[in-house]
Amino acid sequence: MLILIIILIFLLAGVVKGVIGLGLPTIAMGLLTLFFPPAVAAGLLIIPSLVTNIWQLWLGENFWPLFKRLWPMILGIVIGTLWSILPPLTSSNSWVGSALGIILCLYGIWGIAGKKLPNAVKNEHWLSPLVGYITGTITAATGVFVLPAVPYLQTLHLNKNQLIQALGLSFTASTIALAIQLLIQADLPTVNYGLSILAVVPALIGMYFGQLLRNIISEQVFRRYFFIGLILLGSYMIIKDLL
Repeated sequence: MLILIIILIFLLAGVVKGVIGLGLPTIAMGLLTLFFPPAVAAGLLIIPSLVTNIWQLWLGENFWPLFKRLWPMILGIVIGTLWSILPPLTSSNSWVGSALGIILCLYGIWGIAGKKLPNAVKNEHWLSPLVGYITGTITAATGVFVLPAVPYLQTLHLNKNQLIQALGLSFTASTIALAIQLLIQADLPTVNYGLSILAVVPALIGMYFGQLLRNIISEQVFRRYFFIGLILLGSYMIIKDLL
């Protein structure tokens, strides 16, 4: 039964990523924590997230220019994840589920209500490491690495292909840093690596069908329902922890 749940979750998360280019780690982490402890959910997420984000990262010709430009942010993500000021996923704190729920809600609200973002290029030299560090601390505590990295990258006014690769670069760095952090916490023996590798298959299948679906449905409409779903899921996680 749990194997079927994992397959369905990563299939859905893959479809979302295929349609809008992001969302696999976010939706997978949110749904997995309904069935697994947060640290175990994050462990299951690492291999599918790494494979799909490396795939996204290497599409195009912008890798080295983006890496040279965004390395302060990448360094901030690594430092923030490994030396977070927040308790890690592997801690016994009961607020981890609520924290993840809050992040999902904030991300969903931003996705629905977000207006045109300002150009942050002039302040990139100090914003990149700061945004990276904050993203890293949130990653270490919740396993979700979209805030504030995704909105920030959109303020750099990259073209579509550059933005997709920049997201892949950020998510890949976050995934690797989270894997190291979990290994340091010595809590990964409970993770079934076979299941994590197995989850790559439905994730890739979902991405393929999501890319086909992108040509059929409105991406804007899909995004709206995706963000509404995140708000509902996050709200449920918060309420569940409070009851």
